[in-house]
Amino acid sequence: MRIGYPCINRSIGCTASHTFRLASYTGERLEKTVKENLACLKKTLEYNREHGLLFFRITSDMVPFASHPVCTFPWQEHFAEEFQQIGKFIRQHGFRISMHPDQFVLLNAPDPGVFQRSIADLEYQTKVLDLMGLSTTAKVQIHVGGVYGDKPASMDRFSESYELLDTAIKNRLVIENDERLYTISDCLAIHKRTGIPVIADSFHHSLLNHGEGFSDLLKPLRATWEAHDGIPMVDYSSQEQGRRMGAHAEHIVPDEFEQFLNETRMADFDIMLEIKDKEKSALLALDIARNDPRLVSRKITGA
Repeated sequence: MRIGYPCINRSIGCTASHTFRLASYTGERLEKTVKENLACLKKTLEYNREHGLLFFRITSDMVPFASHPVCTFPWQEHFAEEFQQIGKFIRQHGFRISMHPDQFVLLNAPDPGVFQRSIADLEYQTKVLDLMGLSTTAKVQIHVGGVYGDKPASMDRFSESYELLDTAIKNRLVIENDERLYTISDCLAIHKRTGIPVIADSFHHSLLNHGEGFSDLLKPLRATWEAHDGIPMVDYSSQEQGRRMGAHAEHIVPDEFEQFLNETRMADFDIMLEIKDKEKSALLALDIARNDPRLVSRKITGA
């Protein structure tokens, strides 16, 4: 079990999510921005290695407009060496890596244009992980999408659309439950048709479920992950008090996280903390889990 956080480290003075307006696009500006983003990603990973935070979600904004027709700069070739070096660092120190496209990636959208743009974005994010030379345990996670007035038909459309994807995308793609439309059980039903692994979001499950306890679903969830996928990934957060239902907490609640670890002790998985203060809560979570036999926090050296 590894513990980590998504995209941004608030302690190191940089962000790997620099972008700019589409109207300002030039090849020179893209080159400068990607160079800065990659440098910050490396700095973030170095921080995480030093602190034993071995699960990290790379921002989708690493290469701005990479999936847009305006992007003609050959970023894959230009930054190939930098991507390879970062990938080597990731492998040497035993990181688990993921990416998460934004809400506009909708494989079950009825609009063919939305579907094609979704594929383009998935191709980009898959390419980032491929350029780093990461195994298929590095995943790109998406939600199932919309209901569009007919949930069964939309689930069918997702399954049919999934089959149209290139193998390179299929090897990395995973689906996640959400808090409004698709439960873990819905995702498991899609898995039966497609074979796609399922990420469980414990916070979303607490808001939308069919009465199942989260721990009761861990065994069927584990069965959706093959050996080449690695161990399952789980997203964890909690409700921010005084905010709309579904708002992620600003800071981890230690007692709740400790209870979560105890209730899920029977299963091994990597935990992505979707807590707003990022590495601050991740470090506290690591301390809370320090005696959990599943935990991997040591520095790993390997090929």
